[in-house]
Amino acid sequence: MRDRRKGEFIRPVAWQVGCVTKTPLLGPQHWPAWLTVGMFRLLALLPFRWQSVLGQAFGALGYRLLKSRRDVARINLGICLPDLSDAEREALLREHFGWLGLAAVCQGLSWTAPVERLQRIIKIRNRAFIDRCIAEKRPVIVLVPHFMGLELAGTGFTALVHPGMYMYQRIRNPVIDAVVNHGRTRFGSIPVERQDDLRGLVREIKRGTPFFYLPDQDPGRRRGLFVPFCGIPTATVPTLGRIARLAGAVVIPTFARFLPNREGVELIFDPPLADFPSGDPEADTAAMNRVIEARMHDMPAQYFWVHRRFKTRPEGEPAVYPESTRRRRRKARREPWQR
Repeated sequence: MRDRRKGEFIRPVAWQVGCVTKTPLLGPQHWPAWLTVGMFRLLALLPFRWQSVLGQAFGALGYRLLKSRRDVARINLGICLPDLSDAEREALLREHFGWLGLAAVCQGLSWTAPVERLQRIIKIRNRAFIDRCIAEKRPVIVLVPHFMGLELAGTGFTALVHPGMYMYQRIRNPVIDAVVNHGRTRFGSIPVERQDDLRGLVREIKRGTPFFYLPDQDPGRRRGLFVPFCGIPTATVPTLGRIARLAGAVVIPTFARFLPNREGVELIFDPPLADFPSGDPEADTAAMNRVIEARMHDMPAQYFWVHRRFKTRPEGEPAVYPESTRRRRRKARREPWQR
């Protein structure tokens, strides 16, 4: 969030969980959320291998119970990996839910793990790419798509590489919002809300603060640009090229994945994008999608398949997903007043 009087980013007081007694978050209506937070904090005390076992079990349960998310992921896999057989995609889907369960169980680690424990769990590959930029105080954007290890690896980035700066979208539950943001900012990271002035963000990048940029969620028709992703026109945020041009920043694709055999999480830095930005928003956005797509094929089970990535369609194109239960309920509530 930015202090508009000074043009600087500040951390909202409500996110300082240590000061939670000064906020209205201790009332009985918030007790279920605090119980959830307490459960995740207890899970964080377990060895990572035990958390992996629990996460896989929760993921298997989620596969059975979360039908709507399972259906979304199945549709996404059919679009993005059409060469696989139905049986292969179903096996991939089950594996994906296992990683999804592990990502959920590891939330407490992201919120509470000290630097020493993060060093044991998080392995960093090719960090010379980012270290060189930081040492030279070069403006840099860390392009981080939604893979399963993102939350824990992101905490590792702030603790082991650089505090950095990240784009933030508020969580509806204020307790979870406060706890998550405390976890993300406890090593000095700067949160930036989507509606903040882009000029302040660009100035901070120019000062040498790496910007964590998450690009691959459906932004809707108003904010999106349709470019190919897995061969289908996909609404995509076209902001990366613009920010890189304004800040004179290099873009380093960065990926997070859970390692096999319960060995931890890997944070992978790829070489900076060449000839980027080009000045053409459509070409730059399509290039970004190709980078994400290539890594998605490398570790398909850990991409975030349960998101409705293809929800917004070009004019005249049919919907990809069935109507959600929430939307049907909204329609049912509106219809009596429309008669």
